[in-house]
Amino acid sequence: MTELTDPVLLTIVACEIGFWVLVLGGLLLRYLARLSRTSMVVLALVPVLDVVLLAVVAIDLARGGEVAFAHRIAPIYLGATVMFGHRMIAWADVRFAHRFADGPPPTPIPKKGPVRRRHEWREFARWLGAAGISAAITALLGFTVADDAQREVMFGSFQMLGVVTVIWFVTGPVWTLGE
Repeated sequence: MTELTDPVLLTIVACEIGFWVLVLGGLLLRYLARLSRTSMVVLALVPVLDVVLLAVVAIDLARGGEVAFAHRIAPIYLGATVMFGHRMIAWADVRFAHRFADGPPPTPIPKKGPVRRRHEWREFARWLGAAGISAAITALLGFTVADDAQREVMFGSFQMLGVVTVIWFVTGPVWTLGE
């Protein structure tokens, strides 16, 4: 099996596609079809995708699957969707409301200044939350379903989390301090 046919990687891709299908479908139902309740049901299905991905990873590891890149990236994806998913839906909702329901135009974030700095710190805090969730999921999978030999490989994602955190901190909050 190659990395491109890894069922966990394919599930991550399917979950990302499913996320956008549910978001766009929910917003189209809300603003074009005027079906608010149906829209809420469709949007409420978004977290189900995270549960599906977590189950696929856990089942694959429990069946003795060898920890690969997809197993290490899945907890990071899950942490990011938990911390940033609602924000992405809200971002799209404002744009749909403006385009299809005479809502106010989206408020742009300034490129410089104190508002931008606060935005960067908030986004970094969200990332720290995502990293914490990712670390917890990685530890949970490592200690419950990965065997001893695979645990160390699984915990390799902690290094990825650290690298992303440092890069985000430098290119986000720290970068805006000089503006």
